[in-house]
Amino acid sequence: MLTVFGSVALDTIRTPSRTIKNALGGAATYAAISSSFFQKPGLIAVVGSDFPKGYRSLLGKFVDTRGVVSKDGRTFRYDGSYDQTMSMRKTNKTELNVLKDFKPVVPEEYRKSEFVYLANNDPAQNTRIIREFDRVRFSMCDTIDFWISTKRSDVIKMMGVVDSVVINDEEARLLTKAHNLIKAAKKIMEWGTRFVIIKKGEHGSLLFYDDVVFPSPAFSLENIVDPTGAGDSFAGGMVGYLASKNSTRLSAIREAAIYGNVMGSFAVERYGTAGLVSLKREQIAGRFRRYKKMVHF
Repeated sequence: MLTVFGSVALDTIRTPSRTIKNALGGAATYAAISSSFFQKPGLIAVVGSDFPKGYRSLLGKFVDTRGVVSKDGRTFRYDGSYDQTMSMRKTNKTELNVLKDFKPVVPEEYRKSEFVYLANNDPAQNTRIIREFDRVRFSMCDTIDFWISTKRSDVIKMMGVVDSVVINDEEARLLTKAHNLIKAAKKIMEWGTRFVIIKKGEHGSLLFYDDVVFPSPAFSLENIVDPTGAGDSFAGGMVGYLASKNSTRLSAIREAAIYGNVMGSFAVERYGTAGLVSLKREQIAGRFRRYKKMVHF
């Protein structure tokens, strides 16, 4: 079984061509929906009393929502703006709201999960909750600049209790204070994790393991509409694929990174989660085949 823990949010996304308000978002949302195309996950998260019923119903089509708790108050909210190139994002506002004092509990049905993804969330919370699972074979975490800036020591501790870290290039540099990504990855592995995946946006990703570096380019796209959920969709696709194969072999992890790139490519083609929720499995298989042709020589 696979469990995803993290934030479910109401997002405001501002791009040069359009502004979307109160869109279904959050790191755990993108990751859980993405992973569901390989294995249906359990989702642990908190939402406020303002969370639309339609969004809860939509989540229920893709994930097990027994771990989604409703609290009085406002749902976690994120407001971000993209520049003309769609490659640089500015965070305008982050409101933790009900997420701030959330004390997550792992439902009994989820405790046997062998694969666990700790999406961008309070790192201290992530470190506590991973200990509630009985027999984890593979765990993965993510983080962002907000937590690196406010809880750096907790982020480092979190990376010592998981098998794999997914992080984007800017945040890897911010966290490790190393400009070179190879040095940054080695620093993160020194903190205890076995694998480091550094996401590079439109340039794909780098998988680090021991002294091995496995680069995988992003799937080439002509039109990028909304990059917000790309990284979380990448991570969800990756851990979902591993869970579906019930494997932690290096060959499976490499292939999972490719599926991560494929899922991220679907996420950016439409606003919010629309690129994922309208997806069909045959589209994923087709794009994976095209990806293989793209990198074969």
